[in-house]
Amino acid sequence: MGEPKSAWEAAELEKAGAEHPQTDLSEASGGAKLGLPQATALVIGNIVGTGIFLLPASLAQIGVISFPVMIATMVGAIALALVFGKLGARIPASGGPYAYARDAFGEFAGFWTSWSFWLTAWGGNAGIAVAWVGYVNYFLHWDSTFGKIMIGIVGLWIPALINMTGVKNIGMFQLVTTVLKFVPLIFVGIVGLFFIKSGNFGPFNASGDSMWDAIWLAAGLILFIYSGMESVTIVAERIKNPERNVGKASIYGVLACSALYLLATLAVFGTVPHDQLANSSAPFADAINHMFGGSAWGGVMATCAIISGIGALNGWTMLVAEMPMAAARDGMFPAIFGRLNRRGAPVAGILIGTVLTSLMLVFGYFQENAFNTILLFASFTTAIPYFFSAAAQLFWLVTGGRTVHKGQFAKDMTMATVALLFAFAIVYGSGEQAVMLGILAMLIGVPVYIWTKAKRGEYGPRETVSAAPAAPTEPAS
Repeated sequence: MGEPKSAWEAAELEKAGAEHPQTDLSEASGGAKLGLPQATALVIGNIVGTGIFLLPASLAQIGVISFPVMIATMVGAIALALVFGKLGARIPASGGPYAYARDAFGEFAGFWTSWSFWLTAWGGNAGIAVAWVGYVNYFLHWDSTFGKIMIGIVGLWIPALINMTGVKNIGMFQLVTTVLKFVPLIFVGIVGLFFIKSGNFGPFNASGDSMWDAIWLAAGLILFIYSGMESVTIVAERIKNPERNVGKASIYGVLACSALYLLATLAVFGTVPHDQLANSSAPFADAINHMFGGSAWGGVMATCAIISGIGALNGWTMLVAEMPMAAARDGMFPAIFGRLNRRGAPVAGILIGTVLTSLMLVFGYFQENAFNTILLFASFTTAIPYFFSAAAQLFWLVTGGRTVHKGQFAKDMTMATVALLFAFAIVYGSGEQAVMLGILAMLIGVPVYIWTKAKRGEYGPRETVSAAPAAPTEPAS
């Protein structure tokens, strides 16, 4: 890393550990670290969200063609997981994609990545809320647009209030809701296979569009459900042997979630008649009812989905506030996002994020398909951190900016290229409307970045110093 950096940037990178990728971080992490099982659980827990509870209905509108698309998406996700593993070994510092982008391409790329993460968090929260509303309405039947919006608003602001009371009050609640999130998926995915009827699957392409358009529409929806695979890279400093375990945890987590998604979606497709599934707002509840008859078991499934949905909204509301708080401390976001209340909660970030999520929810419900509209927007913003992460790996491989293992060069180049194409596929599959909205949202970040730099008093070139040489390292591919 012989390229000159500003004094501020060099200091920040050194503080984050980015200039010393193999430094022992045991003291910094407080001693205790996560092993491979815990790291893998972290990845799985953050990938699986409430969106999967409504995804089978959205894919039914496209058709059985969604299944080969899901398998192809799994390949791209695995490639990206491998890249995250390599990047985590190169830079085992907090921030994940944000740290990679800033170290490889500079401060603005770091801001661009953190800004897109923020957009994904509050935009994706609106998608989670739409899925949650569908299961609440299994009992309430508030089918008007106004009624659905009111339910969604309540679902968004309850977690916001919980988050403002501090982290200690939500630990056990989050654990319970996480368990309940997996129960319906695992149960339907395994038991449902014994109730499949081939006549329920419907046409191969039910979208009414060309095969090409159907493929990319399915891809845009499926790609979003892998958001969260980068989780372990963000906490790489707290992982035992990150050079080995970050990559393994990412791959194992993606494989486990892929199998779970594929089995659960297959079971729902095969147990619920196609026309009913395509119009369902609670597909897993409908699947249980078709398996065992009546509606009691469907009510149990809907209850699990409601509780897990609140848990997902609770966790992502925390992320909506925590990510800009970290960026604000690095001088990348307005300082208001870094302010904490007496309970240690970033109240401004919680309030701003939840207001934006509420507006996104209202906007989505005035579109033809609220869930698809919101998820495709979030898919586009998700692609930006993935793109910069894959590009950073290619940059270091080609330039030798970080130590390169020659024996693995070809494999690493292939995986990084596939991951980069995966990011492009996310953008393409998001569709014209989502890309347009996403670009506008990204461009709004530019004046925010300018204003933030002005507040730091950076009006022109800063004095630069040569970055401190990295400590001797083991070869990292």
